[in-house]
Amino acid sequence: MSQDLFQAPDYYQLDELLSEEHILVRDAAREWVKREVSPIIEDAAQQAKFPTSIISGLAEIGAFGPYIPEEYGGAGLDQISYGLIMQEIERGDSGVRSTASVQSSLVMYPIWKYGNEEQKQKYLPKLASGEYLGCFGLTEPDHGSNPGGMVTNIKDMGDHYLLNGAKMWISNAPFADIAVVWAKNEEGRIKGLIVERGMEGFTTPETHNKWSLRASATGELIFDNVKIPKENILPNKDGLGAPLGCLDSARYGIAWGAIGAAMDCYDTALRYAKERIQFDKPIAATQLQQKKLAEMITEITKAQLLTWRLGTLRNDGKATSAQISMAKRNNVEMALTIAREARQVLGAMGITGEYSIMRHMMNLESVITYEGTHDIHLLITGLDITGLPAFK
Repeated sequence: MSQDLFQAPDYYQLDELLSEEHILVRDAAREWVKREVSPIIEDAAQQAKFPTSIISGLAEIGAFGPYIPEEYGGAGLDQISYGLIMQEIERGDSGVRSTASVQSSLVMYPIWKYGNEEQKQKYLPKLASGEYLGCFGLTEPDHGSNPGGMVTNIKDMGDHYLLNGAKMWISNAPFADIAVVWAKNEEGRIKGLIVERGMEGFTTPETHNKWSLRASATGELIFDNVKIPKENILPNKDGLGAPLGCLDSARYGIAWGAIGAAMDCYDTALRYAKERIQFDKPIAATQLQQKKLAEMITEITKAQLLTWRLGTLRNDGKATSAQISMAKRNNVEMALTIAREARQVLGAMGITGEYSIMRHMMNLESVITYEGTHDIHLLITGLDITGLPAFK
């Protein structure tokens, strides 16, 4: 078991832009990752198992709904604190960050924003503490980038709704206690509803044989005439804008998280390059390796500045969906490029589980696709600057 020697890069002294609370929250998450995630994550990824032992720790560091008000069990933190927590968790592993992101932005967020008081009191405290884990059902086998085409549906049966359909590529599905699911009613309007584990006709088969996010549990949601009590419908927002609002929060967290993965790859490559001797000197003394390392820290710094500014806009309620898309797209591509370059710095050692780089690289191949593909985010920016949709 290798020791976690990670040292976070801060080339532009960005810590000076953070409050004392931001730094306390971030450092607590960083130390927890070093202590609880790093020692076990390679083995979990090799075995393709989500380490359930870390759930209580995620709750303790505020990773579940950090911006949810304290009255509902959240930490009541701001958006930059949320981002910093996601950064530190993804520095450990993208799959672990996915679990926290889904719980926070795709389960707790819609209940908080779109639910009634009874739903908030019933579910949010248990989700914040980790007693409940949740998942988010939007993507379908035939509807990914076009979620509005979903066929999952509910029918009004008088005293309840009847839910039929299927969702695919759902993080946390195999063990989730509840699912926030999006389905069309008989008028074709998209509604959010809370489906609970144990409801007859609701199953969550696990997706196996993944080469990416191996330490995260992924599955399907199958609905076969599931009776949904009417009190489980989210009453305060419907239409496609409701799930997309959740995705904004999740994409924002990903923009921060990807920086964590990039920082880990850079830090690993820098340390290795200083220690690896070839031709009687460290490879860090060669021009080609310095080029790789200098470009890595440059791109990380740019991403840090972009995301910090996005966080201030989120705190002020000014960030647009298109701005979030730009940051998600840029930062994940940046992280994946750095992972690939860092792997080359390590040579053959870069593909082994002794180092984190290959695991990050494989994980980021999922991150660049989920919560909106790389190409779709480009078209979102294109629409924003031209006013002309080019999705079809």
